[in-house]
Amino acid sequence: MINRLSQICMFALLAACFATAQDTSSDQTQTQESKSAQTQTKESKRIFWIVPNYRTSPALDNREPLTAAEKFKLASQDAFDRGTIVLGALFAGEAQLTNDNRAFGQGGAGFGRYFGAAYGDLVVGNYMSEAVFPTLLHQDPRYFRRGEGSGWSRLRYAVGQTFWTHRDSGGTQFNYSEILGNSAAVAISNAYYVDNRDARDAVSKLGMQLGVDMAANVLKEFWPDLQRKFRRKHCEDSSAIR
Repeated sequence: MINRLSQICMFALLAACFATAQDTSSDQTQTQESKSAQTQTKESKRIFWIVPNYRTSPALDNREPLTAAEKFKLASQDAFDRGTIVLGALFAGEAQLTNDNRAFGQGGAGFGRYFGAAYGDLVVGNYMSEAVFPTLLHQDPRYFRRGEGSGWSRLRYAVGQTFWTHRDSGGTQFNYSEILGNSAAVAISNAYYVDNRDARDAVSKLGMQLGVDMAANVLKEFWPDLQRKFRRKHCEDSSAIR
């Protein structure tokens, strides 16, 4: 589980570094392009065609609080998106390879149990941290992209959004929904994780959940930059072929 978290965080960090790598002579142009892309381009539903991206907002401008129904809709979109199913399968495969829960066994039946547990973690975590607790605590579950400033300042902002969020009534406060929601999800997971039910495992699972959400925030922050680089590279390749 620790290796999985390290791999996820490393991937997000490398993506952020690649997204912000640019010539100093084009800094101002890149910033203008980034802000323009955020305001004019419709937000893509998935990052790297896998990671769900439904609750990302391009900016804080004209922010309107979400109703309880809208929060549950966001959680449902994240929970039942095909990308979440793929991520559950990937996590299940890695856990089975390392024999993380011996009671689940091996083979096809074992993978089915691993997948059910991994996907269950994602679904319950999404509902608890994006719908149930945000509704009870009147917090906004969306990620509001900064989109400007240095790469490191944006990276700090993205990581910080895991622990700091916006109230429905305005202003910011500690992200209780994220911490309490994922803690509740970990507690619920004890019902189907037979081998890992002690305090140490609970802390490890919570760290994994928070790490996944933190990496997702980083990807959400830099995804428009990555898309712009991919488009530019595609255009350059097309021009070279011609």
